[in-house]
Parts: sequence; C-alpha cells; structure tokens
Amino acid sequence: MPGQTTASETASNTLFEYPKQNLEKDAETITLTVSAAASLQPALTQIQPLFALEHPNIDIFYNWGGSGTLQRQIEQGAPADIFFPASTQQMDALNRRGLILPDSRQSLLGNQLVLITGPNSGNIKTLGDLKRLSRPIAVGDFQSVPVGQYAEATLAHEQLLTKLRSQLVFFNSVRGVLSAVENGHAAAAFVYATDAQLSPQVQVAAIAAPITHPPIDYPIAILQRSAHPEAAQQYIDFLNSAIATQTFQRFGFEAR
Repeated sequence: MPGQTTASETASNTLFEYPKQNLEKDAETITLTVSAAASLQPALTQIQPLFALEHPNIDIFYNWGGSGTLQRQIEQGAPADIFFPASTQQMDALNRRGLILPDSRQSLLGNQLVLITGPNSGNIKTLGDLKRLSRPIAVGDFQSVPVGQYAEATLAHEQLLTKLRSQLVFFNSVRGVLSAVENGHAAAAFVYATDAQLSPQVQVAAIAAPITHPPIDYPIAILQRSAHPEAAQQYIDFLNSAIATQTFQRFGFEAR
C-alpha cells in the first residue's frame, strides 16, 4: 500500500547488517501498526533494525502520512496500535473521542520550524524578506498538517499572512512541501529543521522563533483498539532508549 512499509522492507533498505541468528523468531510474531507523521520516517526507518534486534518477535508495519490524515483514518476505524503525530492537536482530538490509552501518552520529541529556499530564490535571509518574493511559497495545509499550522501561526505573528496568502501553495504533508522547493515549483517553504537537514537541494534561510508558533511537540500513545498493548508499550519504551534517542538527535530532533 502506498505510504506504508513493513519492518522487513525497512531492514533491507538500511545500512545495518546483523547476524542472521539474532533475527530468528522462535515464537509467534506480533505485528504492530504505527501511524506516524511523515517527518519521522527517516529516523524511525533507521531505528527499526535496532528494535528488531531486541524484539525479534515484534514486527512493525508503518503507516506514514500527514498527522491530520492519520487522525481521520483512525477515527474512521483504520487499524492502528500506536499514533505518533507531529502535533498535540491531533492526539488531543483522539483523546477526546476516547480512542487512546491516556496513561500511555507521552511527549517524545521536539523540532524547529525553518524557512527554506532553493538555489534560485533570491537573497532571502529573514522571514520579512518573503515580502519581496513574487513566486509561490509552499506550506502544509493549515487545517490538517501540523507544519502548516505552525507556519500559519508564524506568518500571522510576523504580520505576513494577509500579504502572502495569494502566493501560498498547500500540500498534505511536509514531504510534499519540501519537494516543492526541491523541484523548483516554489521559491520558499516552511518545513521542519529535520526535513531541511536531509535535502542537499535546499538551504535554511531563517529559523522561526519559538515565540511565533505553538511548541512543536511529537506525542505518542497506544490506541484503545490495539490488540497488543504490551508489545506497543515495549516499542514506545525502546523509542525512549539511549540508542533511539541518539538516532533521533542525529536526525535533528530534540529529545524531551
């Protein structure tokens, strides 16, 4: 299914190689579905083989996407054991509907909002310089994509939203926003620092001050419908381990 990877596919696509005997599964395999924000994909892909070494009987099936899209899927009954969005807003919505195990919820990671530009975007060095642009500016959807909601708050705080609104082009995930600058369809965009770090085709022009937007917080929780809450908790515990934390930090995330 598009946008989804299994643990076996993840392991084969990483640089990690492990002795085969460590991956033998002598007991019945449990499969967990993790609905995770698209911005988490590079880091979680690298963490997966490490988790598999310690828990060979727990397989992870990832469902990547925009946090709002994942929220709606869960509300409509899509199978999932763990929700890992890029904003507390989507987690709060599921909590209000009684769809998560409240005691399992925790704030795991933080991030930064940055303004990126392409190689031919002019001399953009501050958020205020966006007023000189006449080309499109890519943002996440304001209604459902957390990076878009953070961008909207920042533009409003800087009194740029009304002036730039006609130039804004919306995407349903941060990966789409990043690609718009990479392929030259947009002159600038608001993405997470972790996404900007991965692309040699863009440059960070400015960092949005934390005061301009709500805190960027990645909560994680187990869903009420999970058939394997104990295994799901083992996965969350591993994401709090030193080796997972080091991996997240290497990709630019802030550990909580």
